[in-house]
Amino acid sequence: MLFVGPTASGKTSLSIELAKKINGEIVSSDSMQIYEDMNIGTAKPTEEEMQGIKHYMIDCVSPSKRYSVAEYKEEAKKAIREIIKKGKTPIIVGGTGLYVDSLIYEIEYPKIEFDEKYREELENRVKNEGLEKLYNEALKIDSQAMQKISKNDKKRILRILEIYHATGKTKTQQEAESRKDPEFDYYVYAIDWEREELYKRINKRVDIMINQGLIEEVEGILKKYKEFPTAMQGLGYKEVVEYLENKITKEEMIEKIKTQTRRYAKRQLTWFRKNKQTIWLDGTKDLQNNIDIILEGVGWSQKNKTKKENSN
Repeated sequence: MLFVGPTASGKTSLSIELAKKINGEIVSSDSMQIYEDMNIGTAKPTEEEMQGIKHYMIDCVSPSKRYSVAEYKEEAKKAIREIIKKGKTPIIVGGTGLYVDSLIYEIEYPKIEFDEKYREELENRVKNEGLEKLYNEALKIDSQAMQKISKNDKKRILRILEIYHATGKTKTQQEAESRKDPEFDYYVYAIDWEREELYKRINKRVDIMINQGLIEEVEGILKKYKEFPTAMQGLGYKEVVEYLENKITKEEMIEKIKTQTRRYAKRQLTWFRKNKQTIWLDGTKDLQNNIDIILEGVGWSQKNKTKKENSN
């Protein structure tokens, strides 16, 4: 079972309640929750919020490390197999489209040796020429992949250029060539909200993060780690860094996080709506209502009834 969709839509609370009912365990598919010490800005569930439900793919990578989709897929599938072996139900939860697609489309990502000098060259070009120029270059190379990438998403823009530089093939070509039948069958669900209501939820979440100590969290991470290949490019973190470097005011920082998060949510919706197997749940309904819809959709009550009959 897989829960996808935009940030702040309520995936975490729904998945935990469902896990309690169906003896499930949760595998995160969030590209920022994998990092240690990055808790508030990633909306990582606390021990209290987890309510005793085991979570995988959270706090498993240092912010000083690079982490690829290929690595995620390998580790996530290990977790899924482990959960099944225990006789429990895996529930994959998160909003990172690349992570989700790597599982449901069984995309094989070839191991690519990236050129550190080329990466350094790209970073220097961003500083000297601006990110927009590199965005346009990536657009010419792989227009299909770039439809899903924001003009401000430096990490993924550079990734498109690096893949082409290292292999001579575009990311889109590689994915098309490497898809195969998935190892597992997935029921895919997403929580839907009216756009304005979702934006209100996002704005409220950002305010809560600030009050919970997001600025202090970033300060602590900056002191603890020397390098941040990708972690500090995360939404909410790079804006706080700008504030700490006195490039923007606190008010500008907060508004920028809200604006960028709303834009990100819009891209997430576009991404996941392209997956025709996704079943969209009404976010205005209470948790139990949506859980009942899910259980009915996967025939869970009938499965349990059959198990009881067989055990008698």
